[in-house]
Amino acid sequence: MTTATKKTSAAYETVIGLEVHVQLQTATKIFCGCSTRFGDPPSTNVCPVCLGLPGALPVVNRQVVELAVRAALALNLEVRQRSQFARKNYFYPDLPKGYQISQFDQPLAELGWLEVEVPQPGGQKETYTKRVSITRLHIEEDAGKSLHDQHPDKTFVDLNRSGIALMEIVSKPDMRTPEEAGAYIRKLRTILRYI
Repeated sequence: MTTATKKTSAAYETVIGLEVHVQLQTATKIFCGCSTRFGDPPSTNVCPVCLGLPGALPVVNRQVVELAVRAALALNLEVRQRSQFARKNYFYPDLPKGYQISQFDQPLAELGWLEVEVPQPGGQKETYTKRVSITRLHIEEDAGKSLHDQHPDKTFVDLNRSGIALMEIVSKPDMRTPEEAGAYIRKLRTILRYI
């Protein structure tokens, strides 16, 4: 590392916060009865609800809420007595409704934490405990998938993923090293796979 690089690096502090999207293992999508099976032919697991057709009414999948509450409790989050879905408007070619059903100001759960064991720098065997605060956990639907590798001049869209249930877990920017971020994400993954 050059002297200039060392001086530049010393002038900045590493601050890491993570937003993690977790696909929930449900047999059906978050707001309809369409299959979540992977590998089916493109745009075959769709219906008026996940396509956002006029007059279609979404109904939340109970299992999605149960899995999200279980995750919230495992991450020491406070589950809110009332949460609410909202429309997040943005244009993606693979977002059939032109908006995503998500949670904004009233998420399912908030204000939690996760303690992780982080290896000491320099390859030492000792570890230290780091508490990472978690701001919120909310549930939302996924968009479809743009396929750029099917034709040299065209992009195709597969809407099978549209409406798949996701959990979004947002940490505070409490981590200061890549090792802390790595320890956090590994422990988060282990907990979620276990529960």
